[in-house]
Amino acid sequence: MNYLIIGGVAGGATVAARLRRMDEKANIVLFERGKYVSYANCGLPYYIGDTINNREKLFVQTVKGFTDRFRIDIRTEQEVTAIRPDKKEVEVKNLSTGEIYTETYDKLVLSPGAEPLRPGIEGIGSKKIFTLRNVPDTDTIKNYINIEKPKRAIVVGGGFIGLEMAENLHDLGIQVDVVEMANQVMAPLDFSMAAIVHQQLTDKGVGLHLEDGVSRFEEKDGGVTVHLRSGKQIATDMVLLSIGVRPETKLAKEAGLAIGERGGIAVNDYMQTSDADIYALGDATEVKNLVTGQPSLIPLAGPANKQGRIVADNIIFGNKKKYAGSIGTSIAKVFDLTVAATGANAKLLQRNNIPYTSSYTHGASNAGYYPGAVPMSIKILFDPENGKLLGAQIVGFNGVDKRIEMLEQVIQRGGTIYDLTELEHAYAPPYSSAKDPVNMAGFVAENILKGKSQIIQWRELAELPADTIRIDVRTRDEHKLGSIPGFINIPVDELREHLDELPKDKLIIVSCAVGLRGYLAYRILVQNGFKNVRNLSGGYKTWSVATAPVKEVAPCNPGSSEGANCECSAIPTLKVDACGLMCPGPVMQLKKNYETLKTGEQLQITATDQAFGKDVASWCKVTGAELVALENKNGVVAATIRKQEKTAPHASVQNNADNKTLIVFSDDLDKALASFVIANGAASTGKKVTMFFTFWGLNVIKKQQKPAVSKDIFGKMFGWMLPAHSGKLKLSKMNMGGAGSWMMRLIMKQKRIDSLESLIQQAVDNGVEMIACTMSMDVMGVQKEELMDNVTLGGVASYLERAEEANVNLFI
Repeated sequence: MNYLIIGGVAGGATVAARLRRMDEKANIVLFERGKYVSYANCGLPYYIGDTINNREKLFVQTVKGFTDRFRIDIRTEQEVTAIRPDKKEVEVKNLSTGEIYTETYDKLVLSPGAEPLRPGIEGIGSKKIFTLRNVPDTDTIKNYINIEKPKRAIVVGGGFIGLEMAENLHDLGIQVDVVEMANQVMAPLDFSMAAIVHQQLTDKGVGLHLEDGVSRFEEKDGGVTVHLRSGKQIATDMVLLSIGVRPETKLAKEAGLAIGERGGIAVNDYMQTSDADIYALGDATEVKNLVTGQPSLIPLAGPANKQGRIVADNIIFGNKKKYAGSIGTSIAKVFDLTVAATGANAKLLQRNNIPYTSSYTHGASNAGYYPGAVPMSIKILFDPENGKLLGAQIVGFNGVDKRIEMLEQVIQRGGTIYDLTELEHAYAPPYSSAKDPVNMAGFVAENILKGKSQIIQWRELAELPADTIRIDVRTRDEHKLGSIPGFINIPVDELREHLDELPKDKLIIVSCAVGLRGYLAYRILVQNGFKNVRNLSGGYKTWSVATAPVKEVAPCNPGSSEGANCECSAIPTLKVDACGLMCPGPVMQLKKNYETLKTGEQLQITATDQAFGKDVASWCKVTGAELVALENKNGVVAATIRKQEKTAPHASVQNNADNKTLIVFSDDLDKALASFVIANGAASTGKKVTMFFTFWGLNVIKKQQKPAVSKDIFGKMFGWMLPAHSGKLKLSKMNMGGAGSWMMRLIMKQKRIDSLESLIQQAVDNGVEMIACTMSMDVMGVQKEELMDNVTLGGVASYLERAEEANVNLFI
């Protein structure tokens, strides 16, 4: 049998090798118009950026190696110029000699791939404008960089290759700008997820120009000026075009083969074209999208390799193996981020009129208590009726690859979000949590479908009626550091005490940091008679990223050594590790260590809470500290803060009260927690905080190990009836004989939320003044020796003196 293959690399080379393994006697000829038969085209950007520093590693197989092992006739630099199906022959041109000849076939395989789009824009012929498809393109770009040493580059197109090139050019010390016609980069993502990538790009110093296209190029002053449709002009030393690819179908069209509605070569389930003796595969073909059921162009190496194996088997054994289709699973590295998608995004589902619901979850790569836990954001899209999983997107740092593959398997097999809740994963603290982020995405979706939670999406907030009640259930500290306009702050732990203040005939929207506390608030409200409640999916984190404007990036040279020897490098720097702590933990660590510094000294604090970058800037603004540097790398936020000289207040404001006082009357666990969260939050901003403990509140500040003290009969009776210390406190509601408080502490521990005892110690460390009411002590038979050592004794006058100096007085 005589088998001819047009095109090498992933698809064609796979077919050739498989054919030989299945048929030792066949005559196999592979035509490749380039010099190289099989190379890692996905690795080309990384060779340009010196991540791969050995060019030879790009070559999967050489002509000689392929020929020696498989005895295949490899003809490089020879281009097939025509296919004549009626004669079962092809016309070939030897590009080295110009010779034209024909070859006949029994079966023909087309693997021509796709070519980069190069539109007819004025000035596009400049030698400073490049595209990247193959090894010669790579060599041309690499040589230009090595010889011309460009300082600035423009990447036109924000797809996978464009962003990979942006990163690798940036790593070479070149200032990079990305121009993208759409309102986002990375088309497989939905906007809210792409916005995380936008933030990463600008944080790394990459200029981002969205919803803008190129009108013309102009060679000028030894470089290229890129004229954008907005009127903006960007002078640069080189341009990389990465605006997409189109299938190479010229040969197929001229041969009379059927072309699909998306412009690719039409094939059946066996990868057979409209001619029974011609098969096609790879980027040039249309295959079924398993989510929409429609023909799609999916130019990815993974599907091409799998199709190659199927094509070879069908040629040898007859059409027995079907290619079911693809769901377009893709992944890319964008600086420190890993970005992945599978199945359909919202745009594709809308285009195909497929109903869907989506939800956001924000988790971590591994157990939060184990070092190295970094954030991971997941969006899933699913059928609102039966829960069938339609698509998934993940943006994070570590562990994204295995999570997208878990989701991909469910989609490929037509599974549902209920399958996500039951997926069994390999668990150990360095690799995951007992409830994996994929499980959590399933749990959230299940709650939505089962009616246990009704959600609202971030885009819908702008369309709410004016009389909507909007509640932010985060802590007061979190709320101060940034909130959604129009949202009032009622921490979830205090929500039950405010139920009578909320109208039951209005729409209520609850929001928290990522959606979890919003869900808890939702459940509290609906079980107390509120019928029209929605929880913001993804919480403040999703909203804040999706609505943030793209940051302007000032032109600079990322590879310069400016700043390497800056004055701050010689200043003593205290290192503080707050990684793994959730808000407000990192801020509390910052405040605690900042107070130990002398004026002019600085500290560097690292945290994996991605909101800390914004929080630390707000904290510095409130306290007057200098934010020297702020960097987010590999999911770790690093901030350098310098202590400034305290300036005396102006006479006109010198007497303004700015302290905070709290009367703690209750010994309910939830109210005690709220008291110390508020106290620590206020103390973290440098305010003087006084807590006045009276009556039942005295139980909160009792020692766990108390000395024996002499008491009268009434004192002893109070001692028997009252909680012995903070560890014995009960919930104000739903205590259920102690089970409620046990559950509360367990959940707090699992979520790495500080315990009451930890919050009390933080208050001590932060200098919060704690006063025990002596009158209440006398009534309840509490002795000074039973109270914590840092507690001072005082009466109502002590409290009133502090209250006069405060602008906030709370009774809890």
